[in-house]
Amino acid sequence: MKDRARAVVIGGGVGGAAVLYWLARLGWDDVVLVERADLTSGSTFHSAGLVGQLRGSLSLTKMMIASVDLYRSLEEEVGLETGWHEVGSLRLASSEERMEELQRQAGWARTFGLPIELISAKEAQRLFPPMSTEGVLGAAHIPTDGYIDPSQLTFALAEGARRHGAELHTNTRVTGIGVEGGRVTGVETDKGSIATEVVVNAGGMFAAEIGAMAGVTVPIVPMAHEYLITRPSALPLDLPTMRDPSLLVYFRGESGGLIMGGYERNPAPWGLDGIAPDFNGKLLEEDWDRFEELMENAIVRVPDLEDAEVIRLVNGPEAFTPDGEFILGESDVRGFWVAAGFCAHGLAGAGGMGKLVAEWIVEGLPSLDTWEMDSRRFGRHYRSRQYTLERTVEVYSTYYDVKYPGHERQAGRPLRLSPAYPRLGELGAAFGEKSGWERPNWFEPNVAAGDESLRPGGWAGRLWSPAIGAEHRATRESAALFDETSFAKIEIAGPDAADFLEHLCDNEVARDVGAITYTQMLNERGGIECDFTVTRLAEDRFRIVTGTAFGQHDLAWIRSHAPDDGSVAVEDVTSRFACLGIWGPKSREILQPLTTESLANEDFKYMRAREVAIGPVPCLALRVTYVGELGWELYCPVEFGLRLWDTIWEAGREHGLVAGGYKAIDSCRLEKGYRVWGADITPEDTPFEAGLGFTVKLDKGDFIGRDPLAAAKDEPLERKLACLVLEDPRSIALGSEPVLVDGKVIGRVTSGGYGYTIGRSIAYAYLPGDTAEAGRPVEVEIFGRPIPGEVAAEPLYDPEGAAIRT
Repeated sequence: MKDRARAVVIGGGVGGAAVLYWLARLGWDDVVLVERADLTSGSTFHSAGLVGQLRGSLSLTKMMIASVDLYRSLEEEVGLETGWHEVGSLRLASSEERMEELQRQAGWARTFGLPIELISAKEAQRLFPPMSTEGVLGAAHIPTDGYIDPSQLTFALAEGARRHGAELHTNTRVTGIGVEGGRVTGVETDKGSIATEVVVNAGGMFAAEIGAMAGVTVPIVPMAHEYLITRPSALPLDLPTMRDPSLLVYFRGESGGLIMGGYERNPAPWGLDGIAPDFNGKLLEEDWDRFEELMENAIVRVPDLEDAEVIRLVNGPEAFTPDGEFILGESDVRGFWVAAGFCAHGLAGAGGMGKLVAEWIVEGLPSLDTWEMDSRRFGRHYRSRQYTLERTVEVYSTYYDVKYPGHERQAGRPLRLSPAYPRLGELGAAFGEKSGWERPNWFEPNVAAGDESLRPGGWAGRLWSPAIGAEHRATRESAALFDETSFAKIEIAGPDAADFLEHLCDNEVARDVGAITYTQMLNERGGIECDFTVTRLAEDRFRIVTGTAFGQHDLAWIRSHAPDDGSVAVEDVTSRFACLGIWGPKSREILQPLTTESLANEDFKYMRAREVAIGPVPCLALRVTYVGELGWELYCPVEFGLRLWDTIWEAGREHGLVAGGYKAIDSCRLEKGYRVWGADITPEDTPFEAGLGFTVKLDKGDFIGRDPLAAAKDEPLERKLACLVLEDPRSIALGSEPVLVDGKVIGRVTSGGYGYTIGRSIAYAYLPGDTAEAGRPVEVEIFGRPIPGEVAAEPLYDPEGAAIRT
């Protein structure tokens, strides 16, 4: 075994083999894989092997499509069988809501370029003869899905890696990870040491143990997953895979018999106190009591199962994550990468995942938007085994549930509470959760002032309240008070802080003390990695405020570029400060009597910050807005937060001040055209494409992403984010719906909602540049129905910005 390598991959399952294969294929021939036992001896060997491509996001679906592309060609490339069977898939709908789910997914698939057809129950039975059509309303058929042999695939990937120069060492156990100065330096094994600057933790259910060696938390929980195999009974060999989510079960053919498994409501976490060193190539004991629920459900859909001879019940641990998504990317320890937590989809995603991670390592950027899979998305609270376990068990037990837009998870709550939380509860807050924070979606007492007739149709109206409209109108007409303590706050300080931020930001942020700047941070391709405001607090100190869910991502991006010489300090100060936002035309009238500082427009201008006292509470006041109205964000040390709420609330009562929730904020921001990172803007979108060119200061000097923007500045845009308004105000786009012109799909919705001031259904979508002009007729397909609309000039509300600058 060599003592130095360009990269070391830990783990000989399908994930590790895929990363190794792609690293070598991309030209990194000096790479090594080490495996504690034999290839596939973790979870891979007992995988059921289903490969489904359609997922809830474009990036995930592209990753799965890339897997299938590889599986089609790998056998010919390496001369080994992979066991790939492109038999197609069926997903059944046994209720109206499931049928709506399929219609929504079919719309997604059209925008993702994935072939899909909605078929009848009889047509599904023709493809899968042993199924009963009882209660089935229809099905989705994807002809390019299938299944694959897990061991054959892994050995084929390993052979491909060897042919490109990689080395594999089985029966080689990792005993330590070298880390110095926050960077990985090597891998210790029981066969010797390997010096390297890149380590990929593809340890599967052992990934948490491996991560701990480098001081990295990898929040996964092995779950005991079961499926049965029946004796061959002359079933067609080309049976498609089939899922019946209402019954919690899946099926696929196996040599003329069947494999059947599922996701039970009472799952069994395993290995919580560690996994035995000799647990290699082993299964768990059959657990028929736990499997009984799934067996009974499966017989409803395939009655012949009741009399089928079962060869064995496979029970093996599979690594699941607290949010049901893969864990990919570099960790906070530079050079230590994670490719784990596949949630029983390792076979479906391995080919595309390996390519994505390898490209990310080799080129420095992933080829897709990896936000929802990024290893750094988890906060400190996931160091808690209890919290991680609760969230992961919820993911597994609700795996097949319909997740409506606005669906709120329940496990592990409440966890992170603002100081105003008790008062919010007393005021009737309907709480949601984001990144562990309890946040009001709306306030129930405001229902009385709302309009039930505005309830959106279909899914958009299921998790909705008339209170949203009441809070929206109060923000526009009087004032509303919002608790924004959950917003992530990052401070950048040090003698080189200004130069450092100018190098990262596309806008000019190192302006005078007290200036607030809206800006993006870009990647080398000019794509938007971060989107936030930067406030200059002092000559050598700045504060960034970003979205609740984006704090971990943005912090990691900034730290990954920070110098090591101590000239710049990057600190997460989210939990140090409470934040309240008060917006509306009466906000100045409410706040002015509470402070000796003048809040007059000429004294406290838009996009400025100042230290003020609100009543007895010391605050940093930022005159900014995410709703398009006059107002301030008020930051105070967290121990003052409750008093700040009470002070403003009492002062505002005579002015009609209303407590507001995040759903009203979202409605207001749509009317103003304010973007949401991760939806409207991503690392794949440039500021010019996103309509944010006004933030780009090409003449300020060099910054990351400047060169591609400078080259594109005078070129016509191939795609552009456009505002759409729909004719039917009750038809609400939720995201990923197809946008059509003349019956042809030309784009997909990024976000949507209802604007209570303008009285219209609003959607945003990237369209070809030559079709994005105002007045262009379009259709948005919502649950299979084409809804007419048109491209509109933006912003829809207060286009002159008079309200925010008054």
